[in-house]
Amino acid sequence: MAPLPIEEQITYIKKGLSELIREEDLRERLRQAAAKGEPLRVKAGFDPTAPDLHLGHTVLLRKMKHFQDMGHQVIFLIGDMTGLIGDPTGRNITRPPMTRELIAENAETYKAQVFKILDPERTVVDFNSRWLEPLRFEEMIRLCSKYTVARLLERDDFAKRYRENTPISVHELLYPLAQGYDSVCLRCDVEMGGNDQKFNLLVGRELQRDWGQPPQIVATVPLLEGLDGVEKMSKSKGNYVGIAEPAAVMVKKLMSIPDELMPRYWELLTDRSLASIAAMKNSHPREAKLELAETIVQDFHGQAAAREACQEWLRVVSQGQVPSDIEEFSLDGSLRIDKALVHTGLAQSGADAQRKVKSGSVEVDGARISDFVTLAAPGRYIVRVGKGWRRVVLRNGA
Repeated sequence: MAPLPIEEQITYIKKGLSELIREEDLRERLRQAAAKGEPLRVKAGFDPTAPDLHLGHTVLLRKMKHFQDMGHQVIFLIGDMTGLIGDPTGRNITRPPMTRELIAENAETYKAQVFKILDPERTVVDFNSRWLEPLRFEEMIRLCSKYTVARLLERDDFAKRYRENTPISVHELLYPLAQGYDSVCLRCDVEMGGNDQKFNLLVGRELQRDWGQPPQIVATVPLLEGLDGVEKMSKSKGNYVGIAEPAAVMVKKLMSIPDELMPRYWELLTDRSLASIAAMKNSHPREAKLELAETIVQDFHGQAAAREACQEWLRVVSQGQVPSDIEEFSLDGSLRIDKALVHTGLAQSGADAQRKVKSGSVEVDGARISDFVTLAAPGRYIVRVGKGWRRVVLRNGA
């Protein structure tokens, strides 16, 4: 993309942001960058606390890509040292420390996944262990002297835990300082993060002033709601779409989101204009959702795979056909249908299986059953309960 006029850059950057601190500072920084012919240095940090990134992470990655589109330098910072502390944001208990080995493994998967969105030629990948690990004790004391405990306790989650007499470990208080020191060492012009990271990003501004640097601009993005439309997307909550998951899995998950969540996903996970998104309100919900799923999935698997996954979803759900990736179980001997449901994971227990059979929720080879039939003859049986499908292969009959 050719360099845009400054006001157009501001408009492009603000799309989908929660907050920009301060817009006038960014405008001036862009003017200086243009005059010097130097790009802005834009940083976002990710602690490798889990092996896979999900769509919630890509809200931030997409905004980083927008800065790249305008010719600025993006720094994807892997927090291998802050990961040892554990980000206390939004937590009411101390996060268990991670091992260096696990952090290193997760960091490798991050490096492989982020380039599904970011341009590898214009992305600097760095690790904050490069400057945090060599810090001598004297330097750590000097860093700690820049902030008071009272100011750290102004942070919402710390304040809440303090009021409730919930323990706060001293090492957790170091997290905002360590993240702010990252900005000092990288001489950041802009730092981006989720809106729950605002406190930490502002600490970076203060520390840069103490080190005689221009304070960074802070740009926060909204937290993406998960598939339930309520809680923020999180692997631990099970309401996530992983960007490394197969295309068919991603489509299936995206087609399950509440209709009212679609405008939010269009705005935060695609490059569609707000006017275009508003016009979709008159579209059929299922067609709009299929288009959304294909648009999102093609970023990670390509257009052909995304389209094929959407067609597969239509074939299975709309036409009631057997999925092409149905899970298969091979068994010896005969098996009553309720036991088959438990064995294949279509029921949680024998009682659950019997309830499903009696309610008429079970199909065998396309025929709905309501009694406890026995699969006895050798062969292949297609068993369905709701949206769950299994292929049962009996090698030997009764």
